[in-house]
Amino acid sequence: MYYPFVRKALFQLDPERAHDLTLQQLTRLSGTPFTGLIRQSLPFKPVTCMGLTFKNPLGLAAGLDKNGECIDAFGAMGFGFIEIGTVTPRPQPGNDKPRMFRVVEAEAIINRMGFNNLGVDNLVENVKKAHFDGILGINIGKNKDTPVEQGKEDYLICMDKIYPYAGYIAINISSPNTPDLRSLQYDEALDDLLAAIKTRQNDLHKIHHKYVPMAVKIAPDLSEEELIQVAESLLRHNIDGVIATNTTLDRELVKGLKHADEAGGLSGRPVQLRSTEIIRRLAIELQGRIPIIGVGGIDSLVSAREKMAADASLVQIYSGFIYKGPPLIKEIVSNI
Repeated sequence: MYYPFVRKALFQLDPERAHDLTLQQLTRLSGTPFTGLIRQSLPFKPVTCMGLTFKNPLGLAAGLDKNGECIDAFGAMGFGFIEIGTVTPRPQPGNDKPRMFRVVEAEAIINRMGFNNLGVDNLVENVKKAHFDGILGINIGKNKDTPVEQGKEDYLICMDKIYPYAGYIAINISSPNTPDLRSLQYDEALDDLLAAIKTRQNDLHKIHHKYVPMAVKIAPDLSEEELIQVAESLLRHNIDGVIATNTTLDRELVKGLKHADEAGGLSGRPVQLRSTEIIRRLAIELQGRIPIIGVGGIDSLVSAREKMAADASLVQIYSGFIYKGPPLIKEIVSNI
């Protein structure tokens, strides 16, 4: 497979430059005969989750295609579902550069991107042009300059605009790179947000005659007590799914490695175990009433199976995909 050569070239570049260049090239490939260079024919392995039928259980996690520019290209690689975003109501540049770092020895990535995106209206236009036949998730967040006390309004604005086009909507309250965002995971703030989201979901269901599931994305850094409280809130508000987990602030497993002290969220192999532990504990609390989408450190068939053995119904990849490329999709989907 050609990916090892592609990776070698890309890893000579700054990580964000490599990311942007890759998306540019994938955009150019889409809809041309050259799509065959990235297309993979994979077995149909349907999974029903959140009332939706996924053609296979492997998805692309949010963050790689923030603006929905390469939906068809990623679809050609064989993903059963694609989650685009995180998108915010208004465009924003994100945090200062440099803001993405490879921790190569650990097959990990640290990012402090800060929800850099071109805004929800731009994303909707890109979605309208796409022809992906899998499930499309759209991940939403709040603008950095929106006070956290008013954050729920940003989520509702995004919901209104993306609802007709989304297979499911992911509520991102767990990125460590937007100030105070993670406070929305706790106590009254979480209940207030989930109540507003559920009310708006019911309203939009009536307007569009289409039920779009809501999934909440949580952090791996929650204590057991906090995780139990989150699970209780998800059940109380009849949320359709939970995505576990986002990136971690913990650096224990990469201590001493190059870039390990950079601020931001750590993803990749070092978060694998913690993410799986969160899934396993969540499953005990949720008792099968809310499905779990497992993400965090999946870089092989075995690590994907571990997430599903812990009771994840679906799994997503990001950092593992950066390090292993499209062959990882084929390895997992063909054998899971």
